[in-house]
Amino acid sequence: MTGAEIIVKTLIYNKVKFIFGYPGGAVMPIYDSLFTYKKQIKHILTRHEQGSIHAAQGYARVTGKPGICLSTSGPGSSNLITGLADALIDSTPLLCITGQVSSNLLGTDAFQEIDIIDISIPVTKWNFQITKPDQIFEVISKGLNIATNGRPGPILIDITKNTQVQQLNQVIIFPPKTKTNLKTQNKINKKELQKVIKTIKKARKPIIIIGQGVKLANAENQLKQFAEKTNIPVASTLLGMGILKTNHNLNYGMLGMHGNYQNNILILKSDLIIAIGLRFDDRLIGNIKTISPKTLIIHIDIDNYEINKRLKPTIYLLGNLKHNLNYLIKNFKTNSTEKWVKTFNLLKKVERKYVKEKEFIKNKIGITMPEVINYINLYKKTNCILVTDVGQHQMSASRYFNFTTLKSQITSGGLGTMGFALPAAIGAKIGAKRRQVICIVGDGGFQMTIQELGTIMQYEIPIKIIILNNNFLGMVKQWQDLFFNRRFSNTKIYNPNFTNLSKAYNIKSKKVFVKEKLKENIKKMLKSKEVFLIEILVEKEYNTLPMIPTEKSVSKICF
Repeated sequence: MTGAEIIVKTLIYNKVKFIFGYPGGAVMPIYDSLFTYKKQIKHILTRHEQGSIHAAQGYARVTGKPGICLSTSGPGSSNLITGLADALIDSTPLLCITGQVSSNLLGTDAFQEIDIIDISIPVTKWNFQITKPDQIFEVISKGLNIATNGRPGPILIDITKNTQVQQLNQVIIFPPKTKTNLKTQNKINKKELQKVIKTIKKARKPIIIIGQGVKLANAENQLKQFAEKTNIPVASTLLGMGILKTNHNLNYGMLGMHGNYQNNILILKSDLIIAIGLRFDDRLIGNIKTISPKTLIIHIDIDNYEINKRLKPTIYLLGNLKHNLNYLIKNFKTNSTEKWVKTFNLLKKVERKYVKEKEFIKNKIGITMPEVINYINLYKKTNCILVTDVGQHQMSASRYFNFTTLKSQITSGGLGTMGFALPAAIGAKIGAKRRQVICIVGDGGFQMTIQELGTIMQYEIPIKIIILNNNFLGMVKQWQDLFFNRRFSNTKIYNPNFTNLSKAYNIKSKKVFVKEKLKENIKKMLKSKEVFLIEILVEKEYNTLPMIPTEKSVSKICF
């Protein structure tokens, strides 16, 4: 058995069903073996390696399984770096296999040789270079375990070409005796949990902030029960959107730079912050010095690295969120926060008056981004998955999309990768065939991975693509508008005819530039069973509000 065949059989043994990749010289033996086992593993040929890793991310986000990515050496492997960084900061489980020149050529600057191991160290949870075929099963199996164990993340395994073609003398019977199995410690600290319960009971103005860690722990139901039992208002990070249904009475939406008014104002008045499965990044809290030193902080997370990184918690709990929440639900009795909840509702009305009503002015000639999201809400399926790129449309979609089911939001949060959405939507649809996938992109980010329309065409992937086109790099323009005296330096963008381009890929398309035609065309697209692209010309003079200037207090929120 060759090393390449062991690689493929190891993946099959570990129940891998899909691989996203792009072939090249240093992985040709693996691709030859994939041809033999194409009934067991389906390979999705993307149009660029960055497309393949973002597709693997989309697949991982909806399934909870590691997304598998395969690329050749040199530029093939270096094109994965952005996706690896994105996956690391957003805790997405990936296994990336890269080809490498033969072992005897390592360090000689051979054709398409780069030191991908050293390059990828800062953007991977773990990496390893295989130079012998007898290492393959153990290393790949270990990599898959590490990717999903504890806080998920990306793994890169580099395999030299001679290893792929080398024959092993001994016969390997799957599964081999060697087996790697890592387990997370799931013990809970009852003493600290009792402190948490006593602290919550004493609080009169508590707020819960939820992050993606709740999704990764599959603890959405436990979070809902915990919020309802304690009757505490819930705010969310960008990646935490969709954990609670949008219409839940305790869900007050997003917190942070473009978050909801009530959350950003009242977090400064709270006497207790309960942070669950999140990192206190700069766009969530802003200037941390404005948080009162009298405010108590409870931080629950699986990763010790996130504890005390920006805000020092009064109490912290490490470990599995589901187990910690189950204990709190079981042992917590009653809470009195009615006045505090009423305050949230009052400020929610303030935002509705000064922000939302302006977003939906009917006699306005131009189309606004929130109007588009509103019509999507009318006609989307309840099992829908929202995939967004990065920019103004991302914030508008996250604020106004009606989340009705679990695992329904995919976006690039920590890294903010433009070009993420289109390939991620491909992976999401492959991972969740029965669910509707809506991909919302800006005209700038769309063109960074536009070639993946070829992947959609080849595999007939029926996603719905909505381009919100304002002929500007909208979010950068917004900053120039608000903070750089409207000096719009290099943010105006001249675009191709997106609908004609999509037709070249045999994709149905429609352009909408009149408000009166918006509703009927969104309905037509979402009712279609095929892939459909709709380009909507939205207002150029539009800013996503509210907004907190960078490094400012959340109290500086502006309309």
